[in-house]
Amino acid sequence: MRRRKTAIFFLILGICLIVIAAALNVGWILLNLREVALLVFGVIFFALIITGLTLNTIFLVREIRRNEQHDAFLNAVTHELKTPIASIKLYLETLKSRPVDEAKRNEFYDIMLSDSDRLLGTVEQVLQASRTREKQRQMNLAEIDLGELLTDTIKMVQSRHNLNEAAIRYTAPTETIKTMGDRGELQTAFANLLDNAIKYSGGEPKISVRMSRSRSGKADILFRDNGVGLQRADLKRIFKRFFRVPNAELFAAKGNGLGLPIVRSIIEKHGGRIKAESRGLGKGSTFIVQLPKA
Repeated sequence: MRRRKTAIFFLILGICLIVIAAALNVGWILLNLREVALLVFGVIFFALIITGLTLNTIFLVREIRRNEQHDAFLNAVTHELKTPIASIKLYLETLKSRPVDEAKRNEFYDIMLSDSDRLLGTVEQVLQASRTREKQRQMNLAEIDLGELLTDTIKMVQSRHNLNEAAIRYTAPTETIKTMGDRGELQTAFANLLDNAIKYSGGEPKISVRMSRSRSGKADILFRDNGVGLQRADLKRIFKRFFRVPNAELFAAKGNGLGLPIVRSIIEKHGGRIKAESRGLGKGSTFIVQLPKA
């Protein structure tokens, strides 16, 4: 609906530009004896035409970029859906076509369960992205112990990725820090940040999570990794929907460009802020989340 309204606006703008151009020509004929008036009207109409054409060009460029991002998103989601389905089908056909010993069969079951989790994760992420756009959606607000929530989320992510306890180091504050929020949504945001840190950290991720209370009483949570890092120009763009960093090294990691936009939407709905920091490519990244106190 929003894109349709935007297209209608620029269609009307184009029609107005045509009318202005016609009026300029008519005015040239009617006002050719009044040079001063002709000059004034000519400058005004010319400025309007140039402004309109500039806006129209900006709109077209944005639409082209948006379409490219949508295409990249569709390709990524298609790959994320097709790959685990093809894998599950292959193992099922193998189990059906020939006898397999108990150990091998259990290995196949584990792989299929892992592919099912990956498939479910992709679907959940797309659904979550859709839900974050529903501004009227109600949250299940309650007082949350952020330290407890972070500990539970870290354990969940470690289990999901089969990581040892040393991979993610959590530095807890000396005091209990609480916030008002939706526990499920905040856990989704923290899990997405940890998943991203693992995804872009290569073979041996080393992630540190640290929480403290700021001078204003808000909760500051830092997620730092030893991954591929970010260029300065991409630090803000990574929170846009469907955006993926244009770097060949990063494309080795699977994704659909929805994780960080979901995180930002959830944090902002809770009255907080999120920003990214990095010293450059190959030097890791830090994501800083700030949430209001309960």
